[in-house]
Amino acid sequence: MITASNDKQSYPIPVASAPVTAPDAVPRPRLPKELVKSTLFLLKRLGDAVRERAVPEFLAAGCNPYHHAVLALLAEGARDTQAEIADALRFDRSHLVGLLDDLEADGFVSRERDPHDRRRHVVKITRAGKQALVQRRAVMKRIENEFLAPLDAESRKQLHELLLKLASYHDVRYGGS
Repeated sequence: MITASNDKQSYPIPVASAPVTAPDAVPRPRLPKELVKSTLFLLKRLGDAVRERAVPEFLAAGCNPYHHAVLALLAEGARDTQAEIADALRFDRSHLVGLLDDLEADGFVSRERDPHDRRRHVVKITRAGKQALVQRRAVMKRIENEFLAPLDAESRKQLHELLLKLASYHDVRYGGS
């Protein structure tokens, strides 16, 4: 378990305990064929490997993956209330408040009362937030390129299309991406 934190709050980020093994590293015992034949098992293990690699690199670059998700969503401009952000990202609303507190303290977002409904807060990404997002996207792109290195451009495109098709089937929010 890795904890993303700042002076105000910490967020547990589950990470598999086994390190990623490079292709030329000391061989490990083979996995059972039954598991290797399972697409779901492979997806799970690859997800663990991505998280294991990405989270420490993100944190080393001064990024919090949860903050990145909020900034990416706000940069699209489609959602602006705290409730809409939490629902879109499937974050607990009380957890989101802490994330927004952090982002606001860093100058990456601003929050104001909604003039049409004083119970709601409207959240906007700031210029500094947009600049931070550019840096975070570069980290994500580098990690993605390293992780997908064995695949050529066409294979990466096919993999993305297949994963998007699966994601869209199970969650309509992925449609039209």
